[in-house]
Amino acid sequence: MKILVTGGAGFVGTNLIKRLVTEGHQITSIDNYSTGLRTNHIDGVRYLNEDISFCYRDWAVFNNFEIVYHLAAIARIQPSFKDPINYFKTNANGTMYIAEFCVRNNIPLVYAGSSSHHSGKLKNPYTFSKDVGEEIIQLYQEHFNLKSSIARFYNVYGPYHLKSGGYCTLIGAWEKSIENNQPLTIYGDGTKRRDFTHIDDIVDGLVKIFEKNAWGHIFELGRGINFSIKDIALMFNREFIFAEDKPGEAQVTLCENYLAKLILEWQPTKNISDYIKNYLNK
Repeated sequence: MKILVTGGAGFVGTNLIKRLVTEGHQITSIDNYSTGLRTNHIDGVRYLNEDISFCYRDWAVFNNFEIVYHLAAIARIQPSFKDPINYFKTNANGTMYIAEFCVRNNIPLVYAGSSSHHSGKLKNPYTFSKDVGEEIIQLYQEHFNLKSSIARFYNVYGPYHLKSGGYCTLIGAWEKSIENNQPLTIYGDGTKRRDFTHIDDIVDGLVKIFEKNAWGHIFELGRGINFSIKDIALMFNREFIFAEDKPGEAQVTLCENYLAKLILEWQPTKNISDYIKNYLNK
């Protein structure tokens, strides 16, 4: 099967591509490497160093794909306050390019949404741009017969997550702190609660959407269990310090994944506590 993955050199994209390659699919990745890494490349995959708007400009390059996984986005809440225009350009406008490409070529689309949707569309520029992306998908479903589904992710962690820079995940940043012999930094008082979901469970959900031909849905892909940030810091058994809270973030995330379990027969199985134990024992 020929599959296009946008953002294929990033965290989620790399893990998805590894799974798809092991299943024998032919993969093409589009990534502009703003956060993706060439060190993430998987043998046998065609990698294009292009912006996702490239799809809209040159249709002839992309023929015969049987599904598109649209993962390309500028992630994280805090940097979005400093660069709202580029967040909208990539996450909203870029999604329209991909939706238009899929409609013109009659290709089903899986769009990577965000659980930050539940904290409110205007909470921060990142959430706003991703929510508009979801609305574009729904617009194209209703008026242009786009075959697609949306998958919202909850605090994903695991192999290939970024460990440094403004776009890294909490778990990645803390791993970097441990490797540098530095204390873990908790922003706020540590009572915020997060639903941490292992990347393998996310990838399994993404694959099942296509396998089940499950189009026209919004799937919440999260573990369904949350922990306070302080609880997670205690699992690492390292010194931690508190810093001023960051704006624009939800107090609590917790996935209700009933629809994914019902339609996809998807069941997340990996626990953050086991991951942390394995990391500390390496």
